[in-house]
Amino acid sequence: MNENLRRRFEAAVRDFPDFPKPGVVFKDMGQVWQDPSLCHDLVSAMAQHGQMSGADAVVGIESRGFLLGVPLALALGVPFVPARKAGKLPGQVHRSAYSLEYGEAVLELQAGAIQPGQRVLIHDDVLATGGTAAACADLVVASGATVVGWSFLIELTFLEGRKRLDTAEGIWSASAI
Repeated sequence: MNENLRRRFEAAVRDFPDFPKPGVVFKDMGQVWQDPSLCHDLVSAMAQHGQMSGADAVVGIESRGFLLGVPLALALGVPFVPARKAGKLPGQVHRSAYSLEYGEAVLELQAGAIQPGQRVLIHDDVLATGGTAAACADLVVASGATVVGWSFLIELTFLEGRKRLDTAEGIWSASAI
């Protein structure tokens, strides 16, 4: 990604200390969503990364992974598949439980949404500890597909989430903080 885009993105992200709980610095991207030119340029940069991975589908993680995951899939000309919190998808689902810093959670993917053999790019807004992304990768593998890359807007490098992801060299992030 070019340095100008990185600077524009970083200038649009605001920090809110001690939200949602003490010790956490929330990265607010509200100003990113309000800048159509910035969003367009981010999707273009992500799509360039996605084309290099040869992805056949994009899986976006609920909920903020949907915001640019859908335009990313459209730019690549591939299907978008939502990975959702437990109980939000009808029919048969693949489930993956994972730990959060404040408890447990479950991520689900509709059975049949990803075809065996597909090459999947996973997108979310933030890579923190990597737990949610790793759970999503488990769902992709349970579907018979392969994770070929990762796309995040922000990577919180001090939490070392990259270490939990099998294809760590395939990570794209707008800002590694």
